[in-house]
Amino acid sequence: MKLKISTGILFLQGISMYTNAQQIQPANTIAIAPTDSKELIIEKAAHVVPTKNQLEALRNEFIAFIHFGPNTFTRMEWGNGMEDPKIFDLKELDTDQWCRSLKEAGMKMVILTVKHHDGFVLWQSRYTDHGIMSTNFRDGKGDILRDLSKSCQKYGLKLGVYLSPADLYQIENPKGLYGNLSKYTKRTIPREVPGRSFTNKTKFEFEVDDYNEYFLNQLFEILTEYGPVHEVWFDGAHPKRKGGQSYNYDAWKKLIHTLAPKAVIFGQEDIRWCGNESGVTRNTEWNVLPFNDNLNNIAQMKDEMEDNLGRRDRLYNAKFLHYQQAETNTSIREGWFYRDDVYQKVRSTDDVFDIYERSVGGNSTFLLNIPPNREGKFSAKDVEVLKETGNRIRETYGKNLLQNARGNKQVLDHNDTTYTLLKKDNPQLILETAAPVTFNRLVLQEAVSTHSERVESHAVDAWINGNWKEIARATNIGYKRILRFPEVTTKK
Repeated sequence: MKLKISTGILFLQGISMYTNAQQIQPANTIAIAPTDSKELIIEKAAHVVPTKNQLEALRNEFIAFIHFGPNTFTRMEWGNGMEDPKIFDLKELDTDQWCRSLKEAGMKMVILTVKHHDGFVLWQSRYTDHGIMSTNFRDGKGDILRDLSKSCQKYGLKLGVYLSPADLYQIENPKGLYGNLSKYTKRTIPREVPGRSFTNKTKFEFEVDDYNEYFLNQLFEILTEYGPVHEVWFDGAHPKRKGGQSYNYDAWKKLIHTLAPKAVIFGQEDIRWCGNESGVTRNTEWNVLPFNDNLNNIAQMKDEMEDNLGRRDRLYNAKFLHYQQAETNTSIREGWFYRDDVYQKVRSTDDVFDIYERSVGGNSTFLLNIPPNREGKFSAKDVEVLKETGNRIRETYGKNLLQNARGNKQVLDHNDTTYTLLKKDNPQLILETAAPVTFNRLVLQEAVSTHSERVESHAVDAWINGNWKEIARATNIGYKRILRFPEVTTKK
């Protein structure tokens, strides 16, 4: 039997539980003093809020990853940097089909692997010939990032880029820059290249080595010549090290903040990994987290595999608290790159929709990888699953059954959103509809942009046969919590 899926959507805004609330100003990062009491630390945690860019990234909710490159043709997951660029034997490219499919799925942004660990680049870089310019695609004039940027603008999608810090070509190439033991000296970014001037005349001065200069030059190209970029994605993979090479994240972030002011940075200050590549989310996913490292060098949580990163005992031992949201990333196919349509398993619609509800409904962003095939398109099965998933999301969450419900009187309208204030002495909300409604989903949200994350536990009861019956219980809420339960019919 096909269940009628429906939802009520409720926005909750908490208020302070402590008397000294007015002394603490909401901020993205709040320091903890050695003399702070446990109560004051929790009060500070309740004032840690996302930046405007982080909030916009949370509102994206469902976004796409695209892994495309030499591995698509070698059928390998990781290249070795020694591949002949001509192995990338692309004849056709249809980024409009990519974006059309992503739009149908309900996604808001797409992140392209413009350079994976093999060092092969998908745009017309001035600083290397190991990339699309050395292939037969469009006689070496092709630019996949440019095609995708145009398609994103056409279909109303945001654009993000994955630029791998690791670079096996720069390691294996005798003239490579990675780990070449060059000294840190003052460099001007971008480095001028005869005959290929930049329209953007911004200049930077950094003390960096050869590889960091190379990386910054490429970041400059990507962030100034392809339209607005909304996420820059760095991972921590190190397939091979050489010469003690380190990455100057401070310089990278300064350049990104200047050239892409609306971008969030994955793997550094803004967004963190969920801890696995299987689409599995924690039961309790706090985005207000404790840190002890240098305040100017916030990266991934060092214990990112732990079950509950933001629990109270962790907060008590922190030097500062910082808002850093999670991305739940996985692939629609077995592996990150396309291999074939026969033996490479593809997730079902049920599976993708389940991950969507658990990740988006678990206070994180769902990042789903869809790898193009060797014809430069998404395969038919992937397109089908994306379309069905989008339909399922719209059918399930397209109508708010509590739109006209009566409830507590402490209701405020702000920017077309209804907020309800819950007080410490009466921490409950009762909603009543004019007629019974049947539903099996409930969406809860806290006003994280102004009041942070405050709910540590919650339960939902329904009035059935003259009594309250608990139908769902969970821990935190944060930006969004989706509760799922057997179908219920009730007015209250």
